[in-house]
Amino acid sequence: MSETTTTAPEGLVSDLAEVDARLEALPPSKAVEWAVAEFGRDLVLAASFQDIVLIDLAVKADPGIEVVFLDTEAHFPETLAFVEEVRARYDLNLTVTHPGADADAWPCGSERCCQVRKVEPLRQALAGKRAWLTALKRSDATTRSAAPVVGWDEGFGLVKINPMAAWTDDDIDSYLADHGLPAHPLIAKGYRSIGCAPTTRPTAEGEDPRSGRWSGSGKTECGLHA
Repeated sequence: MSETTTTAPEGLVSDLAEVDARLEALPPSKAVEWAVAEFGRDLVLAASFQDIVLIDLAVKADPGIEVVFLDTEAHFPETLAFVEEVRARYDLNLTVTHPGADADAWPCGSERCCQVRKVEPLRQALAGKRAWLTALKRSDATTRSAAPVVGWDEGFGLVKINPMAAWTDDDIDSYLADHGLPAHPLIAKGYRSIGCAPTTRPTAEGEDPRSGRWSGSGKTECGLHA
């Protein structure tokens, strides 16, 4: 994930394992509620805005929760417009990060682009926090198949909560429909895994959604989760 790792405080991993086992069988809303109660303002939700299910759950638990969007300066215009739509819908406490000056040397698709445009800005946004929420799902990719609901994130040195780890894309679609929530506009155009515009393409029916990311490069993760 990153260039450094941080070991969890003694005993914390076993404590988190107990919480993870308990939350595994419960709805994602319970994991969000636990995280809000446990960490309060030391909790951050990092959102890609591919969908807004986790944002909807989190705002119901804590209307003032900090939501972080990593603006890589290479997103689709549709993504940026959707961010603003969702910000207005929920009156989000939204933090938008931007790459540092060193990112100019690493345009989207280059070797260190994700490190300088996503990982390092997120690290700064998480500084001083104790936990972060993500929308990661095991069904997203084989690299995520063992993701816990709650665990220790060595790369960022804090607790990581994946409330929807056990969900599928069908679960997401059902939640959006049941709650009358808008979908990212690119999903209807065949983009089922949405990242930066230069490195994301639509995928065909039956094709692995993640194959539309960094197509032909052999890359499978940006560094935030693996």
